[in-house]
Amino acid sequence: MPAAREDIRDFLRREPASILVEVTGVAGSAPRDTDAWMLVSERAIFATIGGGQLEYMAIDQARRALRSGLAAEPMNVPLGPEIGQCCGGRVGLAFAALNPELANDLVARSDREMAARPHVYVFGAGHVGDALAMALSLAPLRVVLVDTREEELTASNVPRIETCLTAMPEAVVRDAPAGSSFVILTHDHALDFLITAEALKRADAAYVGMIGSKTKRATFRNWLSRETGQAALFDRLICPIGGTAVKDKRPTVIATLAAAEIMTAALTWATDRARLTATTNR
Repeated sequence: MPAAREDIRDFLRREPASILVEVTGVAGSAPRDTDAWMLVSERAIFATIGGGQLEYMAIDQARRALRSGLAAEPMNVPLGPEIGQCCGGRVGLAFAALNPELANDLVARSDREMAARPHVYVFGAGHVGDALAMALSLAPLRVVLVDTREEELTASNVPRIETCLTAMPEAVVRDAPAGSSFVILTHDHALDFLITAEALKRADAAYVGMIGSKTKRATFRNWLSRETGQAALFDRLICPIGGTAVKDKRPTVIATLAAAEIMTAALTWATDRARLTATTNR
């Protein structure tokens, strides 16, 4: 698994004297829910509880505790005009000084959060593929850039994402976990069609998108019907990716529009699955 944009292990090595701030209760409208937490040291922070005046107050409370050596008192903060934050709800915060056991728990918690991230497979390390992988790397997703060409993957300048060199990209689709998203934009239309057809067979895919024009879309529809006999699969395909409202073919524009589309689908699938699991287990 790739490192997060800032790995918690690096922060803990640099800032062993830190305070854990956790959201323990939320009533009404608030910036974050009770899964939010952050680490505060004298000179840095890791993660966020939502920003704004609430976070400023939490940082100040944590740093006063660090300087005094005393435990920080819990906070129960109304998010109203009195603190210059108009959410209207109320947030409870707890503070705990970092120790080895708590640090280990946070590492394990962070690893679990990373492991639970939805997978997004970007097939094709060309200009749009690189730009899309870069845009998606900022989101809470596990991004894998896949290509059949070693030189393209080597030349890719996207930091902190996984790469996969394979002669059989369709096998990557078959081995992907449930809820994965597949974005197909290789250098070869025939390869695009092969990978896309394999992805459309995955009823548990969160998103299947292929870069292309109206002509490519129509050609693929005919190819899919002829080669697979499953024309209905086509209805699940997003093509072109990123929508048609913005008529701009620059790679970074396509990537930005598509990234929002893919992230929405991936996180919606994950949320729906979590709700279904919770309902089933009651």
